[in-house]
Amino acid sequence: MSLDNKTTLIRLPIELRWRDLDALNHVNNSNFMTYLEEARIRWFQSLGEPWMTDAVMPLLAAVQMNYRVPIPYPARVVVELSGDRVGNSSVTLGHRIASEDGTVLYADGHVVMVWIDRASGRPTPLPDAVRRLASGGA
Repeated sequence: MSLDNKTTLIRLPIELRWRDLDALNHVNNSNFMTYLEEARIRWFQSLGEPWMTDAVMPLLAAVQMNYRVPIPYPARVVVELSGDRVGNSSVTLGHRIASEDGTVLYADGHVVMVWIDRASGRPTPLPDAVRRLASGGA
C-alpha cells in the first residue's frame, strides 16, 4: 500500500489496546493522533542522523485529519507516512491509518512540522537528514 504513489517513509503496524476505545466501543479520535505521533518519532529515530539537538527541535504546527470510518476493536492498523512538502524550516508529512491488509482506510491527512531554535523560538533550517529523506532521497 502506498500514499497516492508517494514514497512511504515508514509503515508502522500498531496493535490496538482496550484502553484506546471510547464509550461507543471504537477507537477514540484522540488516539489517532497518538498513532501518528508514534510513527513520526519512529521515523525520526530511523534517520540515523540528528533530527533534534540541544539547539533545535521540531514542533507540530498543524494537523489535518480526515476520519473515514471508525476503527473497531480488536484490530491491527498500519500507519504510513510520506513526505508531501519540504520547506526551509518545515516538512509536511502525509499520513494514513488503514487496516493491516490495506482494504479499509480509517483516516488520512497531513501534519506540518516546523523546526525551531530552542533559545529564540524562531524557525531554523530543517536538519539535513529530514530534508533529504522527506524529499525521497537516500
